[in-house]
Amino acid sequence: MDITVITKSHQTKGTAAGKSAARKGWKLSDSLREKITEYAREDAAQNVYMGKRFLALRKSEVAKVAPNRAMLMGKISQAMSTGNIADMKQIREADERWLRILFGETYEAKFQSEGTGSAIHVYDGNGDEILTYTAGVGWHEKESKAETNVHGALKAAYYNAFRTARQEMNASVGMKAQGGFDARA
Repeated sequence: MDITVITKSHQTKGTAAGKSAARKGWKLSDSLREKITEYAREDAAQNVYMGKRFLALRKSEVAKVAPNRAMLMGKISQAMSTGNIADMKQIREADERWLRILFGETYEAKFQSEGTGSAIHVYDGNGDEILTYTAGVGWHEKESKAETNVHGALKAAYYNAFRTARQEMNASVGMKAQGGFDARA
């Protein structure tokens, strides 16, 4: 038996609709690129690739596009504990329109109980599976396309800045070595 439940994300800052718009408009800004370049230069000087400051920055930027998985897991776990999936379906059908109007973003949870075991698959508004629950494993988070895109953009910017910093350092060392050699001696 497959049952679909639609829910929305509660955000602590601003509205979910505002958060949704921010997600769609995430860009690697010039100021962010400058910060990444600064961190890459510092890391190159310390001979460390992707130091703590860059990793913290990347984590905070990815969080801007990440769904509120903890809220989703809580809502679904709560719904499962009531044991009344038919009521969940009725509520979902009545509230789906209002949730979309008020919050602008929905998540879809599909409960499957056929086959070898039961599972819950949670999808974001783009149709990307972001969570899976199975009885033997528990919750498993899956990266959304938006999160993957932010990771990729940040890693590429960092890699290019780090590589450039290392090349500049190596060129500087080479220039010092050449300048320190006296050909007349």
